[in-house]
Amino acid sequence: MTVDRAFGPVAAIVLAGGRAQRMGGGDKPLAALAGRPLLDHVLTRIRPQVARIALNANGDPARFAAWTLPVVADSVGDFHGPLAGVLAGLDWAATLEPAPRWLLSVPADAPFLPSDLVERLEESVSTAKTEIACAWSGGRTHWVIALWPLAMRAALRRALVDEHLHKVEDWVGRHRFAIAEWRDDPLDPFLNVNTKDDLAVAERWVAAR
Repeated sequence: MTVDRAFGPVAAIVLAGGRAQRMGGGDKPLAALAGRPLLDHVLTRIRPQVARIALNANGDPARFAAWTLPVVADSVGDFHGPLAGVLAGLDWAATLEPAPRWLLSVPADAPFLPSDLVERLEESVSTAKTEIACAWSGGRTHWVIALWPLAMRAALRRALVDEHLHKVEDWVGRHRFAIAEWRDDPLDPFLNVNTKDDLAVAERWVAAR
């Protein structure tokens, strides 16, 4: 793949604030898959692809202490959903030395993220000359599985605070963005474990492998 090496090291924010309401409640990242928390599976997938990782979650960060990762809360008031988590990730990444130019965002309930996620998102941005790249599979775009430039921090904050923007796809739609496609056969690599049925599918897939 032809990737612009000017990307440099990429940081990652794992959006870990989901509540497992359709799975009986609690922190979804802590739900068990094959005897390990979902968060473990996500981190195993992305660690080799990025330089630094933080978790985005509100509330008591101590519940994630076992992972010894920075836990950053939303930096804007009210509930703005995953878009606020992306901003929190951009704010955190800007404090790193040296600060990366790009941030990967992924949800904490996608245990089968592809091993070439960052590489192909970078390739998509480079090829299409865009500002953002998002993952695509199974006939839909995964808006929160994306590569973001740190240069958009201020504009995103204004959109959240002044315009009360909520939807990730609305923000992405304001910019030049590229789509990186993955097959969903035999399993969608972006499977979200949202329900007990999803968890059962994931359990069967782990057992089969």
